[in-house]
Amino acid sequence: MKAKVHITLKQGVLDPQGKAIGHALGALGFDGIEDVRQGKYIEIEIAETDADAARSKVEDMCRKLLANMVIENYTVDIADPAAG
Repeated sequence: MKAKVHITLKQGVLDPQGKAIGHALGALGFDGIEDVRQGKYIEIEIAETDADAARSKVEDMCRKLLANMVIENYTVDIADPAAG
């Protein structure tokens, strides 16, 4: 199974990198940028045949290491590459 993990800062948490990206986009001439929030994207290949079990393992990884649960949210998408 392949897990796709998106980690983002919770609303209300300051995002200086997002602000810097927003300013840089404005300086490059991109108009209408109201807000930019940056995050992390992680792909994990996991030796598991059951999607629910794979999701459970990856969510445990997020809680224990990948995401800072105080300031970050995460979402997990599980896909079976063999399913096409």
